[in-house]
Amino acid sequence: MKLYGSPTSPYVRKARVLIHEKSMPVEFVIEDPWTEDSPIIDKNPLSKIPVLEIGPESYMFESNLVVHYLDHSDGKSLTPRDPAGYWQSQWWQSLGQGIIDAGITRAFENRRPEDKQMPEKKEREEKRIDRAIDLAEKTIKEGSEFLLGNRFGLADIVMGVAIQYTDFRYPNDWRSRAPKLAKWAAGITARPSFEETLPPGFEKPEGA
Repeated sequence: MKLYGSPTSPYVRKARVLIHEKSMPVEFVIEDPWTEDSPIIDKNPLSKIPVLEIGPESYMFESNLVVHYLDHSDGKSLTPRDPAGYWQSQWWQSLGQGIIDAGITRAFENRRPEDKQMPEKKEREEKRIDRAIDLAEKTIKEGSEFLLGNRFGLADIVMGVAIQYTDFRYPNDWRSRAPKLAKWAAGITARPSFEETLPPGFEKPEGA
């Protein structure tokens, strides 16, 4: 299998962390989806990353589907099997995905010419991120190594990537008001799978 995408994309990074955790033989191929002649278009008509090549001319796309496929393709899923655990995992993944989406929207707005940027749009996305972090802090259990029970899972991957993307594109002092989440994040993002997939230019914030 091959995974196509950008090393700075949090959507791609979710899959890369999972691949590393599972020691899967998946080649990472860097491709830019934004150029008019991007080879991504031939693999995904939506021209979005990540794209996972699973066979000759056979591709999976959209990050949630790619992660779901990778998680189940080796028969060693990180998804909880009990109904309560399954839905709790989905809840955390949805919260993390929302943080990522808001961070991406904010980052794209920052890339527009300064005279065409909409400060209110950036502020709206920042408030979404802040509220999501506050909810995560309220929900996470004191001293938890993992978000669900005593096992590393997809919830940890998605939330971990979301937190580090926030540090990367929207640096702010969220740790001072979310100490439980900060402690969890410090442990999760110290794993080799996170360390070895950090986006180029990422600078670890103080206290992380």
